[in-house]
Amino acid sequence: MKLQPIIDSFKSKTGADKLQHPLMILAVLLMTFLLGIIIARGGMKVAVALIVALPVIYFFNRLFNYPVIGIYTLMVLGFTAIGLTRYIRGVPLGLSIDGMLVMTYIALFFNQFNKGIKWREVNRDLTYLMLLWFAYALLELVNPLALSRTAWFYAMRGMSLYPLLVIPLAFLLFNRLRYLYTFLYIWGIFTILATLNGLKQKYIGVDSAEQLWLDQGGAVTHIIFGELRVFSFFSDAGQFGASQAAAGIVGLLVASAIKGKRNKIFFLIMGFLGFWGMFLSGTRGAMIVPMLGGVVYIILRKNMRVIVVGGFLLALTYVFFAYTSIGQSNSQIRRMRTAFRPEKDASYLVRLENRRILKAYLADKPFGGGIGAAGDWGKRFSPQGFLANVATDSWYVQIWAEQGRVGLILHLFILSYIMFKSFFYLLFVVKNEELIGVLGALLAGFAGIAGASYGNGVLGQMPTGMLIYLSWAFLFMAPQLDREYTDLVKKGMSPWALKVKD
Repeated sequence: MKLQPIIDSFKSKTGADKLQHPLMILAVLLMTFLLGIIIARGGMKVAVALIVALPVIYFFNRLFNYPVIGIYTLMVLGFTAIGLTRYIRGVPLGLSIDGMLVMTYIALFFNQFNKGIKWREVNRDLTYLMLLWFAYALLELVNPLALSRTAWFYAMRGMSLYPLLVIPLAFLLFNRLRYLYTFLYIWGIFTILATLNGLKQKYIGVDSAEQLWLDQGGAVTHIIFGELRVFSFFSDAGQFGASQAAAGIVGLLVASAIKGKRNKIFFLIMGFLGFWGMFLSGTRGAMIVPMLGGVVYIILRKNMRVIVVGGFLLALTYVFFAYTSIGQSNSQIRRMRTAFRPEKDASYLVRLENRRILKAYLADKPFGGGIGAAGDWGKRFSPQGFLANVATDSWYVQIWAEQGRVGLILHLFILSYIMFKSFFYLLFVVKNEELIGVLGALLAGFAGIAGASYGNGVLGQMPTGMLIYLSWAFLFMAPQLDREYTDLVKKGMSPWALKVKD
């Protein structure tokens, strides 16, 4: 046994020893003196900025070493950025997603500069579809009916820019099974936190910042007959309900497919709390998410027992809401039940009237009234416009109003292509049943959100948009994930191990 390396290790100086060198002591004292002067002159704001700067510097160091951290951060920002605007006022935190997307691309460039970025991973039909959709949004800039270019910039980000930037990043950085596993766990953690916060709002009460948001106009749509429609840390109850419904169906379906007791328990909790959050929100349109998602998953499984049991549960759910009065004393159930009896719902009749008005207005406008002309951006930047004064409510109606029937047909074609190709992969290409179940859960979530977007503008909003775009990427990577799964199983390794040698 060679003792020299061990002896040398004892002789080498530790970090603490190096700090005792006179020059290091002098440098520390000088730095402390300079920081003291800066804080004394700049005050508390400068002190806080200096304290915050240290973890920020560390974060960017990690980001440039591991660019995949950028995608994790985008998921976190998708869940929190909008909600934080209630507490940090006057700061456009929504733009933090744009900034993180840019920084992730820069980090990717520098991290892989020497070995070269594998752009062939991006060379996929899904990327070209997103490029086509963004190109159409660029053409809308010259729409003569558009009243505000600023509104176009804000509105097209979630609608066209984010999917164009997020999906190639996923193909380059999120292309392993362990990332799919981490993606699902991050989704689950925020689903649990969102419902717990919603329960706090419902049974304890909203905090001062949330109350201010309600007082400044949020109460109009979020307090119905004295009952709060829970919104948690989301932009509104509609987004909260649809997102939690998608999390509910994804969580339960992943739990039914994935192996491992701990995994099953976690995703069961995610699914249960996701559906609880959906009911707390009082969002009627969210009911379509588990119903459509359930139908999609039943088809994918190609199992007669699953088809019979699943069909029975879906039918039972429909009968419960459409033909009984059970639970009518509960405000959430009472509100959800109106989704199955639309002819008795005043707001549904108003939506039908608005769509008749839009149909007449758009009859001779095949390219619509311009991106950002309707909804909140229209009210903010062009309140005098016709579309700003007619509620669109639906994601598809908004696209129809702003981008015309041409844009709506293109958008529906893209969504249909994604849906059918994902079906094809999971029905005929992927061989591993566990992976089919996990990816099928993502497809079910997407199908449910696509259905819910008929009644609410949820698809392009955060965090749902970010979750759906990443789900698309995983679905289109299904064949390579299937090959990786098989290889890992042959080697006796767990497909979901977070640390697998590349």
